[in-house]
Amino acid sequence: MGTAGHMGEKVRWGILATGGIAERFTTDLLTLDGAEVVAVASRSEAPAKAFAERFGIPRAYGEWAGLFADADVDVVYVATPHHAHRAAAGLALEAGKAVLCEKALTLNAREAAELVALARDRGLFLMEAMWMYCNPLVRRIAELVRDGAIGEVRTVQADFGLAGPFGADHRLRDPKTGGGALLDLGVYPVSFAQLLLGEPDSVQAHALLSPEGVDLNTGMLLGWSGTGASALLSCSIAADTPLTASVTGSLGRIDVPRGFFFPERFTLHRNGAEPEEFVAEADPHSFRHEAAEVVRCLRAGEQESPLVPLDGSLAVMRTLDAVRDRIGVRYPGE
Repeated sequence: MGTAGHMGEKVRWGILATGGIAERFTTDLLTLDGAEVVAVASRSEAPAKAFAERFGIPRAYGEWAGLFADADVDVVYVATPHHAHRAAAGLALEAGKAVLCEKALTLNAREAAELVALARDRGLFLMEAMWMYCNPLVRRIAELVRDGAIGEVRTVQADFGLAGPFGADHRLRDPKTGGGALLDLGVYPVSFAQLLLGEPDSVQAHALLSPEGVDLNTGMLLGWSGTGASALLSCSIAADTPLTASVTGSLGRIDVPRGFFFPERFTLHRNGAEPEEFVAEADPHSFRHEAAEVVRCLRAGEQESPLVPLDGSLAVMRTLDAVRDRIGVRYPGE
């Protein structure tokens, strides 16, 4: 069970990396009663110290090893770029730490399977930071679909695109860091579709690639032969797309407006009935739900979250691999 067996009053977090996503997560984490942040690490001392000062974190490490060796750290939040997820999360698990790792979980399904096998072998908690799955309204959508509110699911549509433009020197254009639209943004529509339908058995894709060889704009068509359902998904770092989602079934439809991965509201249309609107009770644009789920799991001694199961994360990585195979995107070392 690792550190979960001897936790004190609060679950003690270590933050690995100091970029924008780490800042947003830490800001929200500090509002959670059951958590405290005791350490932060970066590849160099200056950003770690600046991050620690900004958030009142007691210890700052200028290299990863210090964080992994810190006996006061129960769980490590890995917020590095994609290409470093496998190494960072793996070292944390080997040091006996629970891990929350940013999405996409790794660069590819092989790396993800290695991490999951390591966590299960060590009996340690591991979770992909798919905060969308922990959002109360997204959970409600999944519940309605499971309960047959819209009948048999026929189609899922979702998109996530940013206008940019992102220069050639930007992280999102760099193959060495797992750049491109797919791993940063496409993981959301794919994860949304697979939350509702499971892993597809057919994957088609088309993309516009950058001169560096990453995807700027990708369209995906996923299929489920057992039910005949399909998902039409897209992601882009070259166009500001609607950021909406829609799930159509034999008995109705669920529409999610802009920002489908942290919805403020959604509408349920049942055939022959008045539309029903569901509205978020608290700030939907928050990492608190995700962090609270980690704290809950660790307190309960659970090695994975039922909201973000590891087999689900592995299935998403296999789909992302299949998409990259179709569009011809490979990362260095693959």
